[in-house]
Amino acid sequence: MLNVVSILRAREGSLPMQGLPTNNKRQALWDDAFLKEHDLPGPRYASYPTTMQLHEEFTFADYRDAIQKSAADRRALALYVHLPFCPTQCYYCACDRVVTQDRDKMRSYLDHLIKEIRLVAPLVGKTRPIVQLQWGGGTPTYFDDSELTELMYHLGRHFNILASDRADVSIEIDPRSVSVERLGLLRGLGFNHISLGVQDFNREVQQGINRVLPEFRVEELVAAARSYRFRSVNLDFIYGLPHQNLQTMLNTMAKAIALSPDQISLFSYLHLPARYKAQGMLDEAVLPSPEERISMLSAVANQMLAAGYVRIGTDSFVKPESELGVAYAEGRLRRNFHGYIAHRSADLLGLGASAVSQIGDLYCQNTSSVRDYQSVLGDGDLPLAAGIRLGRDDLIRRDVIMSLICRSKVDRKELKERYNIDFETYFAAEQLLIKQFVSDGLLESDGALYHVTSRGKLVVRKICMAFDAYLPDHLKLGTRLSRVL
Repeated sequence: MLNVVSILRAREGSLPMQGLPTNNKRQALWDDAFLKEHDLPGPRYASYPTTMQLHEEFTFADYRDAIQKSAADRRALALYVHLPFCPTQCYYCACDRVVTQDRDKMRSYLDHLIKEIRLVAPLVGKTRPIVQLQWGGGTPTYFDDSELTELMYHLGRHFNILASDRADVSIEIDPRSVSVERLGLLRGLGFNHISLGVQDFNREVQQGINRVLPEFRVEELVAAARSYRFRSVNLDFIYGLPHQNLQTMLNTMAKAIALSPDQISLFSYLHLPARYKAQGMLDEAVLPSPEERISMLSAVANQMLAAGYVRIGTDSFVKPESELGVAYAEGRLRRNFHGYIAHRSADLLGLGASAVSQIGDLYCQNTSSVRDYQSVLGDGDLPLAAGIRLGRDDLIRRDVIMSLICRSKVDRKELKERYNIDFETYFAAEQLLIKQFVSDGLLESDGALYHVTSRGKLVVRKICMAFDAYLPDHLKLGTRLSRVL
């Protein structure tokens, strides 16, 4: 393990930033000018193709055939369960969620979710191992203890969820909704990974986004998670929120680092009040400027490296000795629609309204409307709304993009063996951009490998965009995309 840690830290080239709280003052790895040069609109690449390519011509037969092929290949499975309800509205939120105080509405949703489990399980079979289970939302812990227990019972009854020392079982938590005692219940239900949605420790920022969270609550939950022997603790933060500035972000992240979580996720806020009505409640006059956002990211990213964390993927920093850190070092890190996983290959089954599935060469998504979701299930059908079956070109480009994100490299020899292609010939149109990335210090060429450099990791989405065959059409149509940074 120590060898892996040493390799990762050497590979990252952690260079603390001037002015940060550290005794080792070297040149910063990232600066404002570098990030400003490479910031532009682009997809987040939770998948490739992205969900923008899903279409309504998708059918249940497509879904069934994909599951049958996956079963024949004896592929492992991951389950995602979407629980969309929240008790209050966070103004920044762009998730598929329902704000309600109506417990009967939540009970009805849970009944329909259990019905979906019963419909999907026979297609999957009880023998296939579930190596990952994740509950997201919304606020999954808005459901009461008996309902959480009931849901886990039905999942365990219908699927072959591996023992907690072999499976990753995670849940997204709003710290305001969980006590130390409830955290003990979650551990008893089998959860071994938790993700705490903090967003920011600054009280003025919290008030501005309508999500006031005392620091002590996060501190006691992290401490309790250690005592309950959760395998990992992740803290989620957002930059670009109202009232944030360089100093408040540095202070927030210093507090986060002091808690020593295994993973810190740092997401960029995308302000789209026309699409997400709750965002209209934010005071736009106190949103950070684009220049301020760049400064915050530059400083915080260097702060994370100075603290010994390693950059992985598009939005996360992990401890080198964490499960994801080791998986990254060993080339086992993978990404699905809901985050990073340490398993080489596992198809994803999504359950609940808006949940996405990724089964072999097929992506599909349930209807986002809770009302429609329950209506379709009430008729005895699965609530599939859209999907896409990937072609050969999609699969090749997916391999390249996911390898860049998860392994920080592209192996041209590996692609030739897998798809019988010559990389330079197949991606002839992309060669000018690739050469530019090398010239800009984002990529390094080493024999059959292109490595993402330490500096390039923070802008890896820009590198991925070069291989996205659908992106030019979206740019022509003026599709609104998030910023790379």
